[in-house]
Amino acid sequence: MTNTLILVFILTMIIHTAETLSYSIRFAGVQVNKLAVALSLVGIVVLVSRTANLIQAPMTAKFVDFAKAEPTFDLERYFRISLFASSIGTLIAIALFPSFINLSVRVIARLEVAGSIPKLISSVTVEQLKQTKKYLKKPKFKLSQFRYLGVSKRFLVINILVTAFYSVGVLSSLYAAHLLPEFATTASQASGLINGIATILLTIFIDPQLGLITDKALQDESQRRQLGKIYALLMTSRFLGTLLAQVFLIPSAHFIGWIVKWIF
Repeated sequence: MTNTLILVFILTMIIHTAETLSYSIRFAGVQVNKLAVALSLVGIVVLVSRTANLIQAPMTAKFVDFAKAEPTFDLERYFRISLFASSIGTLIAIALFPSFINLSVRVIARLEVAGSIPKLISSVTVEQLKQTKKYLKKPKFKLSQFRYLGVSKRFLVINILVTAFYSVGVLSSLYAAHLLPEFATTASQASGLINGIATILLTIFIDPQLGLITDKALQDESQRRQLGKIYALLMTSRFLGTLLAQVFLIPSAHFIGWIVKWIF
């Protein structure tokens, strides 16, 4: 199972790195006043994340099947290692944030010329890929720079909770299936009970506020200069959310188990 764990770890890192880097693409779109074009690129990044998830999810479920055959198998440990990969992936995205902004600005410009994603991809040459290193930029974050950004503490706390719920949703349902083998199939399909909470919080509190922040940045140059710091702050809260997911893993599994056992 070690090889499977390594693959799950890598795929989980890719998922969270890709999702977190979407902030840098949005910021690049605001910088060059091409937000709509940038959002189309965000869709490509999300596609990478979902493709990785298509492979990762059944491989993670394999741990539950193995635990049935091998009672001494430490399923919780494997799940916690998988969750730790989400934290590492988010940290990688934070480190790549400045570099990916520069790269995204260039890609947005080329996309306007190419006119479509397939033409953009086909126009990329080896020489252009070699020149990618000139867009690399070292991240520089200071706690003092986040002090007066106008982002409410409630907004950041909710973003942490949303990330935690999304990170743990599938794993907690699989662990619930392990805890309740007689309801294993039902429990394994019940990740929506946890992800649903995250979706409600995201739709009501996060998306509208993030939209307002971005719209202000498009209209106001001073707000535009602060937007990158705000996105960096949101990515930091995402990282804290992946750490909080470690705390939520077992309670969420028991919550799903209780719902499945007494309601369904």
